[in-house]
Amino acid sequence: MPILIPILQGLRLFDSLPATRLAELSRVMSERRAERREVVIQRGDAAAGLGFLIEGRLQTVDFTLDGREVGIEFIDEGDFFGELAVIDGQPAPEYVIAVAPSRVTLLDRDRARELMFSTPSASEAVARRLADRLRRSARQRSVLALPSSFQRVCAQLSLLAQSDGKGRVVIQLPPTHQEIAIMVNTSRETVTRTLQFLQVRKVVARAGAELVVQEPDALKQGADGTLAPGKT
Repeated sequence: MPILIPILQGLRLFDSLPATRLAELSRVMSERRAERREVVIQRGDAAAGLGFLIEGRLQTVDFTLDGREVGIEFIDEGDFFGELAVIDGQPAPEYVIAVAPSRVTLLDRDRARELMFSTPSASEAVARRLADRLRRSARQRSVLALPSSFQRVCAQLSLLAQSDGKGRVVIQLPPTHQEIAIMVNTSRETVTRTLQFLQVRKVVARAGAELVVQEPDALKQGADGTLAPGKT
C-alpha cells in the first residue's frame, strides 16, 4: 500500500523535509509487512535500496564460517537501514531480519542516493548513523573479546541499558534469550542461566516489558569478571 505523508514525517531521515518532497516520496514508496524471523534484506542483494522501519523491530545478522548466527545490531522504529550498499553500490553486507512483526518501506537506490547527496539534513543524518554504527561495532567487538560467556552476556546487557529519565536504568523491549545469545556468540541456555543468576542476586528484575537494571555497577562487575557464579 502507498505510504501516507504522516508516516514519512515520523521517519528520522524525512522529519525535516518539506511537504512537497514528502508528497513526491509517498508516491514512489510502498509499505510491506514482515513476520518474525522473515528476511527483509538478503546479504549480497545488490539492489535492496534504503529501508525504513515504520513499526516493529529488526536486527542485522551475519553468520560465522561454521554457520553460527551472530547478531550485529538492532534497528528500532523510525530508523533507516541499508545505507552502506546505497552509498558505495556494493551488495548488502549483512542480513536484515525481523525479530518482531514489522512494517517497513524501501526507497530505491537511485532516489535514496539523490536524497542523501542533495539534502543537507539527510546527509547529516546518514553521517551520524554511520558514526553511531562504527561506535557500536567497536563496542560489540570489545564484548566479543571477553573470555567467558557470562562476562559477554553481562557486557551486552550493560550496552543495551539506558536511563529512562526517571532515575532508573532499564532495557526497554529486551531481546529474547536467543537474540542475546547470537549477539554474544553463546547458547540460549547460557543466557538463561546468566539472567537467572543476575535476578537472584537482584542485579536485574523484570518489570512488564522492561528489564530493570537495579545494580548497574554489579552488572559491570559481571562484565569485568569481578562478579561471577561461584565467587563470593
